[in-house]
Amino acid sequence: MRAAVLRNRRIEVGDVPAPEPGPGEVLVKTLACGICGSDLHVFHQAQHNDNGGGAIVMGHEFVGEVVDYGAETAKRFKPGTRVNSIPILNRKTGAEFIGYSAVNPGGYGEYMRLTEDHLLEIPNGLPTEHAALNEPMSVGWHAVNRARLEKGDVPLVIGCGPIGLAVIAGLKIKGAHPIVAASRSAKRRELALKMGADVVVNPNDGSPYDVWREQAQTGLPDPGPTLPGWLVGSGLKPAVIFECVGGPGIIQEILNGAPQDARIVIVGLCFEEDRFQPMTGMGKEVSLIFSNSFYRREYAETLRHLAEGEIDVAPLITGKVGLDGVAHAFDELENPKNHAKILIEPWRD
Repeated sequence: MRAAVLRNRRIEVGDVPAPEPGPGEVLVKTLACGICGSDLHVFHQAQHNDNGGGAIVMGHEFVGEVVDYGAETAKRFKPGTRVNSIPILNRKTGAEFIGYSAVNPGGYGEYMRLTEDHLLEIPNGLPTEHAALNEPMSVGWHAVNRARLEKGDVPLVIGCGPIGLAVIAGLKIKGAHPIVAASRSAKRRELALKMGADVVVNPNDGSPYDVWREQAQTGLPDPGPTLPGWLVGSGLKPAVIFECVGGPGIIQEILNGAPQDARIVIVGLCFEEDRFQPMTGMGKEVSLIFSNSFYRREYAETLRHLAEGEIDVAPLITGKVGLDGVAHAFDELENPKNHAKILIEPWRD
């Protein structure tokens, strides 16, 4: 099969062995696959790896069409059915990720093998390209659930890439308002408003935390910085801050700006070692909550949100390419001014 392969620190298009479904597995034809921020991280890691990073067929945000079944399957869906799946294979030796190796190729290739028990049929009427965003939307939905929202919480989303936008969509479903969102990209601030943010701020123009404080006033006196918050309180509604950037130093920046008693949900993927000052958080008695991926039930819930129109991902799709356009798409995604999500359609001319 043809695939866009990460090999020798470059993305090349060529022929690779088509996967064969094993016991309990299904062979699907890839219809669409999103380029994820973690794919960009893997690409950059390979570029800085003297060993070239091996050969990888990436892609874990996908929709496929059932083609064939392996042994020990119930054949629940007839060939031609559009399906979605969490990007994990259940094997007797344990769980294996899809999209981070040549052994289990992801959606950057024409075919994939998936675990039958993980398959979700795409509801009628939901476009394939929208269903392909179920995976990143599920990451945002899980982060919102991890935040354990309470009545009166005022959210602040730092970073409006696809995951930050997914968090905003989840907050909107939960009815948490006003939602304050921060991004240096005008394009992404525009998308944040479309996804449900009430107020957007450019950190180059002012502090997101000051804007948040304006939205979080209770009407009671705010002592400001004169006395420690743990002595007198803040006079503000509770803060739930979502870190959706994933770079070194971001946690410390949020600790510096966060108000007393804030809950900080770490969603952005940082692949590098990071450092922060615990005393900053202790002085404000903040809570750090780390969020990773999603639960299976949340994956199904998010697909339902998409199908019922509770999340409109159409504005997020800013480009489509075939396999030959993947390398250029990676270059384009380095500039947040132009793109949010680029989809790969392997059979596209």
